[in-house]
Amino acid sequence: MKSGKTARFSVSISAELLEQFDRMILNVANRSQAIGDLIQDALIEHKKEIGNEEMAGTITIVYDHHKPHIQENLTNIQHDYQKYIICNLHVHLDHHNCLETLVVKGEASILKKIADILISSKGVKHGKLTITTTGKEISNFN
Repeated sequence: MKSGKTARFSVSISAELLEQFDRMILNVANRSQAIGDLIQDALIEHKKEIGNEEMAGTITIVYDHHKPHIQENLTNIQHDYQKYIICNLHVHLDHHNCLETLVVKGEASILKKIADILISSKGVKHGKLTITTTGKEISNFN
């Protein structure tokens, strides 16, 4: 099917499931848009798992900046992967803790590798990778 064309299909689900779905999508224009959004989310999740799709996202870490060499180590890691790091934000949460968010773009498998290295660094208390689409392959459904 060519992009830009609309396809119609029917779905059979239980009345109870449909009622729950309708309650969930109260702020969405219609069921078609809601189902299209859910399918798009599922496709993005699938592409993340494949690993070779270009994706965008954030890596967020919280660490104690008083730990020996932590800032130097994190900076060195970021320099090693500067091709994939678009920018970063550094926030002082309190006297000991810092939050750093990196905006990243590249193959999903590489973004996961960078996140794993950063999050497993000694002194990092918590970290999370969030990956999404770059938006290139998505046409507006609305």
